[in-house]
Amino acid sequence: MSGSLWLKPPTTTAPLPAVPRPPAPPPSAAPGTAVDPLDELAARLDAFVAAAVHPDEIAALLESDGMTDDHIRLTYGRNDSFALAEDLYARVERCHPAPPPETADGPAWSEGLGGCLVRGLVFALPGLAYVLAGPLLAGPQGRYGLPAGTVPLLAGAVTGWVWNQALSHRAYTWLGLGDRAAAARALLTGAPAGALAGTAVALAAARDGELPAAVFAAGQSLYLAAATVLLVLGRERALLATLLPLAGALPALRWDLPDPLRAALPALSLTAACLVAARALRPGLARGAAGRGGPPLAASVPYGLFGLGSGVLVLHAGLGDTLATGTGAVIALTLSMGPAEWLLHRFRGAGLTRLRTLTTAREFRRAVTGTLVLCLGGYLTVLLALTLGAALLWPGTPWPTPDRLPVLLLIGTVLWLGLLLQAFGAVTTAAAVCLLAAAAQTLEPAAGPLAAGGAAAVLAVLSRVLLVRPTAHRP
Repeated sequence: MSGSLWLKPPTTTAPLPAVPRPPAPPPSAAPGTAVDPLDELAARLDAFVAAAVHPDEIAALLESDGMTDDHIRLTYGRNDSFALAEDLYARVERCHPAPPPETADGPAWSEGLGGCLVRGLVFALPGLAYVLAGPLLAGPQGRYGLPAGTVPLLAGAVTGWVWNQALSHRAYTWLGLGDRAAAARALLTGAPAGALAGTAVALAAARDGELPAAVFAAGQSLYLAAATVLLVLGRERALLATLLPLAGALPALRWDLPDPLRAALPALSLTAACLVAARALRPGLARGAAGRGGPPLAASVPYGLFGLGSGVLVLHAGLGDTLATGTGAVIALTLSMGPAEWLLHRFRGAGLTRLRTLTTAREFRRAVTGTLVLCLGGYLTVLLALTLGAALLWPGTPWPTPDRLPVLLLIGTVLWLGLLLQAFGAVTTAAAVCLLAAAAQTLEPAAGPLAAGGAAAVLAVLSRVLLVRPTAHRP
């Protein structure tokens, strides 16, 4: 399983093109009469008001501009910002920007499909290291009925997920501010700290006979740090190249390999990833790369908590009733992250297109709801196909049972909707729901289907309520 599973960049979009309409002429009044202040305001905000799908968008702009209700009553004779926004919406003719032109290969949102598929492979390939190292970690039955060494491995992985999710958010925030050197500096200080934290937790969780697993967990933590650096800085293909030695695990699925070769292939891949990451971080060594204060550290905490909740849910899906029954679930969930990311971009692109082409809030709500259903349905279809494919192709993986397959699809629903809400800024809500579901399943494993189903229902309702508002889709 790849600990870089949840390193998702914030969904970004280019600004809307200018509304293709001439500027509104300044209002004029008959001699001896004063110009209506509302006409002046309508002329000043003409382009924005013309592109609005709902008066609430205009009200949000007025409030962000510092207009209080007292000022609105004194200046414009309206009770509040909402009444003023409705008047402006009624006065200005609707005029939306044209959709962006399609490229020769299709619409603009399809351009990132190849990159998202590469990320899906990058998320999944590290799992081959477990195939290679499995015999080296073999030992007596571990705690909680798990195979030997499972506890330190899982402890180190979860620590890495939490730390690196928060770190990637902070670095992406710097990138969004246009300061790549500061992003590199944040990664230069945060990634090694995350590797040390994961190693320390794995060593603390190890018991007698689990030292080999703790050593492997240390390498796992170091890889997660390097992968975080390369994914955040957009070096997916370089990371993919460093993972090529793990292809040596494919013969190990059928034949026994010498122990030195089993150890050398993951070590070679880990070394290559660390060297490539170190090279990518060189801008962070420049003087002044630390930049100004930057985003507050507390802003990244919800992203780490989302990584914790979603990671624990995946662990429950992966452990299953036996390790074998869970292997296919982990493979499917990991590989599905590439298509999931593309569908997130697809949803965002469709929302922006609807803003440009629809003229009423009702039409917008209906269109966005349909797109949400289609994108979620597309992701679950991909997840189902990958689950069945893993059962067919991965040795030792049984066919998914009717009682576990719905739970896997519910967990997939939680993950995709959580990532969607995170992309639209509702990460605290998504993290809270995932943490509650993960805690319920940890305290009472038999409640897994109920916890996953409840979390999926809550996130579906929240997504429908929050994302049908036009203001949620404004760049």
